[in-house]
Amino acid sequence: MNIEWSAEDLAFRDQVRAFLDAELTPDLRKAGASLTSVYADYEVGMAWQRILHARGWAAPAWPVEFGGCAWSVTQRYIFATETAMAGAPPVSPMGIGMCGPVLIGHGTPAQQAHYLPRMLSGEDFWCQGYSEPQSGSDLATLQMSAVEDGDDFICTGHKLWTTHAHEANWIFCLVRTAKEEIPQKGITFLLIDMTLPGVEVTPIVSLSGEHIQNHVFFTDVRVPKSNAVGPIGQGWTVAKYLMQFERGGGVASPGMRARIAKAAAILEAQFPDPADPEAVALRRQLADAAVQVEALAAIELRVMSALSVGGAPGPESSILKTVGTELSQRLTEIALAAAGAYAGAYQPHMVSPGGPTPGFIPPPQNDGVGPDYSWTVAAKYFNDRAGSIYAGTNEIQRNIMAKAVLGL
Repeated sequence: MNIEWSAEDLAFRDQVRAFLDAELTPDLRKAGASLTSVYADYEVGMAWQRILHARGWAAPAWPVEFGGCAWSVTQRYIFATETAMAGAPPVSPMGIGMCGPVLIGHGTPAQQAHYLPRMLSGEDFWCQGYSEPQSGSDLATLQMSAVEDGDDFICTGHKLWTTHAHEANWIFCLVRTAKEEIPQKGITFLLIDMTLPGVEVTPIVSLSGEHIQNHVFFTDVRVPKSNAVGPIGQGWTVAKYLMQFERGGGVASPGMRARIAKAAAILEAQFPDPADPEAVALRRQLADAAVQVEALAAIELRVMSALSVGGAPGPESSILKTVGTELSQRLTEIALAAAGAYAGAYQPHMVSPGGPTPGFIPPPQNDGVGPDYSWTVAAKYFNDRAGSIYAGTNEIQRNIMAKAVLGL
């Protein structure tokens, strides 16, 4: 079996590298390299998305007729690898990575024609309204109501852990339009304009100090019925389709390879003696993580192959979500151990935390403490603690895998 890139693949790789060399500014590279969240802050993410959109590369996974790229699975993997290795910041996945595929798969032609171009250009910036105070992983118990009133719904409820709601002008929500004996019934997938009267956003500050998540309160918000995606009352089917893309629609392994290389560099700097017992133990852990990354990459390629012919990620999305988040957490643990005492300083002004850090006052000299490789370590460690919880806890993912893959 020949596993080397073809001449065409290498030519595409060179094209991507040339594009990144020309368009990825020093500020964008710095933001990508110093990221401590899974999200870039709004300004950085949108700056990079506009550059990609101008080139026609903002949504590689979308069909060409909706503004996507006519790329093969190999080309998409090469693009993900090269952007990760170049330190490009991520584009927010809420619109292009989640709501976009749902509209392509379940939206009306009118919804597709209106929302998709604005999503690509960044004119509309999206957030996700799923979790509620009493409905997290058990999402079917959600209570935000949408009562029919002529051609509209009157929406009242509370969503929380809503990433970048303070920046978004649109939110896709799961709302309850009817109470049924089976909780998954009577749920509708609804698009809501965040500028409507009755929508209020308040911040949630995370363990690592930054404001990325939010509470969103809806009080008698009037939303047109035409904003429902899919049939009214059948939003659970639409939501399950979206969750496959949220959990397994991206490519994480190239970025993890870059993080392994960074952790190895930290080890080399912190432990000049290669025979140091602690260094030996950490290198073994890092080598084990590298093997797991390659296994993750194989699953990602399989999922990308399904997506390339119009399929959905399927149960592999739960595998990717579980393995990917737990492996990412393991990498933060190795980096934290390698950095040692240098990781103890709290200095969000020296990194890209994905949002503002309320209450933090940077030192007058605005300098960092310790070597630059240590600045992101602790913040990334704390931020990544949520990885095994968001997008459906990993315990729930294991239940899904047991049922859908093992038939239990």
